Amino acid sequence: MSDSQEHELPFKTPKQLIAAIVAAFLVPIFIIVLLANYVTTGNKPAAGSNAMTEQAIAERIKPVAQLSLVDANAPKVLKTGEEVYKGVCTGCHATGAAGAPMFGDKGQWGPRIAKGFDTLWKHAVAGYNAMPAKGGNPDLDDIEVARAVVYMTNDAGANFKAPEPAAPEAAAAAAPDTAAAPAASK
Repeated sequence: MSDSQEHELPFKTPKQLIAAIVAAFLVPIFIIVLLANYVTTGNKPAAGSNAMTEQAIAERIKPVAQLSLVDANAPKVLKTGEEVYKGVCTGCHATGAAGAPMFGDKGQWGPRIAKGFDTLWKHAVAGYNAMPAKGGNPDLDDIEVARAVVYMTNDAGANFKAPEPAAPEAAAAAAPDTAAAPAASK
């Protein structure tokens, strides 16, 4: 058991040993200096994030920092389907929360589109499964909800036509007929 194996040192001379020790200290210092230089120079936003740009910050605080007074006597201005989607529907339809079909996903919207616009619109107005009536915003007009349904389904491949409110002339023409009906029954 007295195998005598000679161990050979990786360094043959003291000069090689000193050079290895110096390199062991200088290489990490050099790497640290290069990393510090890289980190401190240039504009490097976080990967995939523009959350701290001036525009993104202004967009986030806009709803809080904006004061808008609404004239209660003014006629209601109906929102477009895109405005309703961005204001009400994105919470669930952008993420698929509670089983909501995701915006633009033809596979999820296909079976729903096959049921037809009227069914989709009735479900959106009255609520269906986990979806609250009018997406949880009772201030929405039925036409606004219909426009949002058209906006979302058309993006997923449907070809529905957005409804338009009745023309003021048609509404005015219908008003005297309804007013005359109770008078005639007296």
